[in-house]
Amino acid sequence: MSSSLITFQKEEKLSFPFKGKEAIKKWIKQVIAVEGKKCGELLYFFCTDKYLLGINKKFLNHDTYTDIITFDYSADKSISGEIYISIERVKENAAIYEQPFNDELKRTLIHGVLHLCGYSDKTKAQKEEMRQKENFALSMFKG
Repeated sequence: MSSSLITFQKEEKLSFPFKGKEAIKKWIKQVIAVEGKKCGELLYFFCTDKYLLGINKKFLNHDTYTDIITFDYSADKSISGEIYISIERVKENAAIYEQPFNDELKRTLIHGVLHLCGYSDKTKAQKEEMRQKENFALSMFKG
């Protein structure tokens, strides 16, 4: 029997509004199913820029800020991993793209899942495909 578990944790000093967790979990599972995969164990960890920069340096040897880092533990068609999200980057991106914070957060949440489903965003074509997948996933959200 495969387990399906989505958990949300945050850095202790971090405070931000995060509502509708059950609807978000259901939506994430639907997106994974549409991709022909099964939901395994997903851990979302919300953190500060400083925290995520530390992970970026330690594990990826990148000395840059980022909004998300995904560690893939998937096996076969079961999607599992740890997804670290900088809430400061999400807020900044929401302002840059003139989007509500919650919409930008949902885009970032699903961006990590799409990476776990096998999508990349290294090239221009891959970025366009990723954006299309994000937009489609966002259109599925019923919260």
